[in-house]
Amino acid sequence: MEEAKQLFKKLKIYSLLDLALIIPSSYNDTTLSTNFQLGKVGTYEATVKDVSVIGGKLRVNFILKPSGRYLSSTFFRTAPYHHKLFTVGSHHYIQGRLEEFRGYLQMSQPKSVKEVGKITPKYKTVLKESEIRALIECYINEQNLYNEGLDSKEVATLMRIHFPKSIDELYENGTYKNEIVAVMKFIEAYNHLKKLKGKRIDFPSLHALHGKIEPFVKSLPFTLTQEQQNVIAQIKQDLAREDRAAKRMVVGDVGSGKTMVILASVMMALPYKSILMAPTSLLALQLYEEACKYLPKEVKVSLVMQGRNKGDYREADFIIGTHALLYKEDLPDAALVMIDEQHRFGTQQRQGLEVLASKGGAKRAHIIQFSATPIPRTQAMMDSALLDVSLITTTPFEKDITTQTISKTDFPDLLTHIKEEIAEDHQVLIIYPLVEESSEVPYQSLDESRGFWESKFEHVYVTHGKDKEKEEVLLEFREKGNILLATTVVEVGISLPRLTLIVIVGAERLGLATLHQLRGRVGRNGLKSWCYLYSHAPANERLIQFSKTTNGFDIAKLDLKFRNSGDILDGTIQSGQKFRWLDMAEDEEIIQKAKNRLGK
Repeated sequence: MEEAKQLFKKLKIYSLLDLALIIPSSYNDTTLSTNFQLGKVGTYEATVKDVSVIGGKLRVNFILKPSGRYLSSTFFRTAPYHHKLFTVGSHHYIQGRLEEFRGYLQMSQPKSVKEVGKITPKYKTVLKESEIRALIECYINEQNLYNEGLDSKEVATLMRIHFPKSIDELYENGTYKNEIVAVMKFIEAYNHLKKLKGKRIDFPSLHALHGKIEPFVKSLPFTLTQEQQNVIAQIKQDLAREDRAAKRMVVGDVGSGKTMVILASVMMALPYKSILMAPTSLLALQLYEEACKYLPKEVKVSLVMQGRNKGDYREADFIIGTHALLYKEDLPDAALVMIDEQHRFGTQQRQGLEVLASKGGAKRAHIIQFSATPIPRTQAMMDSALLDVSLITTTPFEKDITTQTISKTDFPDLLTHIKEEIAEDHQVLIIYPLVEESSEVPYQSLDESRGFWESKFEHVYVTHGKDKEKEEVLLEFREKGNILLATTVVEVGISLPRLTLIVIVGAERLGLATLHQLRGRVGRNGLKSWCYLYSHAPANERLIQFSKTTNGFDIAKLDLKFRNSGDILDGTIQSGQKFRWLDMAEDEEIIQKAKNRLGK
C-alpha cells in the first residue's frame, strides 16, 4: 500500500479516476491474424523453411499456417539469439508489418511472440511499464469504478480501454470510436468537478445579514438590469445564512455595473461593517467616489491607501482600500469582506484578506469576489464546485463601438478621425506593446512614438507600468487631456467618460480577453466610439472574429477556440487544467450533466 502511495505521488494523481484516465498510448495485439492485411502489423503462425546469411544480414524464409504461403524475412539488426531462435523446422508466432514484393509476402525484422491471443496496453508515464500496469490491474475494476459514482456504460468503457477483448471494439479508422470519446469527456468532467468539490471547506458565518436594500435601490437615478437584480438576490440568500459563510465570485463584463452590486451588498450587511479591497489606488478611489455618491448619507464610508486616508476607517460602515488594509492592525472586524479584480492580487494578498475574514475564529466573514474578466460558461460551471459563481453578461446600456482592423495605409485617415474626436471634446487612447524600442517587436514603442504625437497635438499624456506617477497622470488626463499614450497598464483602472477612440498597436500580440478589456475603456457613457486594431497582419482570423463579437463571455469562448493557434495569449482563463478529452469551448452540456450527477 505504501509503495502504491509513492507511485501515485510520482504520477501526481489524487483520485481513482485520475488513474483510470491514464489511457494507454498504444496496444500490443497478439491476436492471430485470419487474413493478410498489407501495410498493417499482424501476428501469424509460421515454421522456418530455411535460413541464410547474405551480406551480414540474416534471411529467414517461413511457411505460414494454415495457408501454406511463403514469407521471407530479413533481419538487419541481428544478435546471436536470432541464430539460435530461428532454426530450420522451428515453430513460431511471428509479429510484424506485412508487405508484398512481386507477389511474395515479406516482413522486416519480425518478433517471435511467446503468447498469442492477448492484447497488452502500453502506457507512457514516469513509471516503469510494469509498475503502471500493476497499479491499473490492482485498482481499476468494476466495483471500484461503481464506487466512484459512474454508471454501467461509463464503467464498461473504462474496462474496455484498459482490458480490451479486441482492438476493433475501441477503434474506428485508427482513432477511438465516437461513443467512447463522448463517455470519456463525461468522466473527465465528472472527476475534475468531484475533486474541486472535495476541496471546498465551508465555515459558519460571523453574522446572518438582513440589511434592507429597497430604499437604496429606489434612490438610484437609474433602474438596475435584470441580471444585476438576480445577482443581488443570490447574494441576499448567501448573506442571510448563519450555517455557512458566503463564498461567491461575481464575474461581470466591462461596464456591466458591478459597482451597484457591491453597494447593494454593503446595504445588506448593515448594521455590520463591510470591507472592500481593490488592486490599485485608482480603482479604490473610484469606488470610494461612487460609494459617496450613491450610498445614503448616513452610511459612513472611508478610504485606506498608502500614505493617504479619507474618513476614519475605525468608525466607518464601509471601508474601501488597497492592500494597505492588510497592514492596519486596528482594522475593525467586518461581517462582509469583498475583493475587486481578485485575479490581480497575489496569493499572499488574497490569503491576507482570508485572515481578515477569519478574525472570528471558527466563524468567518462572508466573502464576495468580483472580476471584470469574463470567463467561458464552461469555466464558470467548473469553478462553481469550489465557490458559488454569478455571471453578469449584459450591460446597463448598449455600447455603440465600431471595431476595425487597420494597417499602415490607413494611418492618414486615422489621424483625421483623431482630430475630429478631439474637436468634439472627446479623448483618445493609444496603446503600445512596449515602453522602449526592441528588435523583437516589429512595432514602434511608446518612447519612439511620443515625439510624433506631442508635435502634432496638445495635451498629450504618457504613462506605463513602471511609471510611479501613473495614477496622477491618469487623473490629470481625465480632466485635461486629449491623447493618452500608454501600455496595457490602463486595461483595468480609471473610468474615462469622454474616451471615444482607442488604437491598439500590434493587436495580434495580445489575448482576446485583454483586447476586450482595452476596448471596454471607450464608450462608457453611451457615446459613439471606435476601437482600431493596428496590425501588420490585418487578415488575422482571431482579430476578424474579435471585431464581430462584443460580448465578453463570447470573447472568452473565442479565446478558448484560438488557444492553440500559436499566438501570444494572456492567461486570463485560469483553470491551469489541461483536458485530454473535454473541449472547454464546446462541451457545456457534458459539464452540466456531470454537475447534475454530483448534485449541490
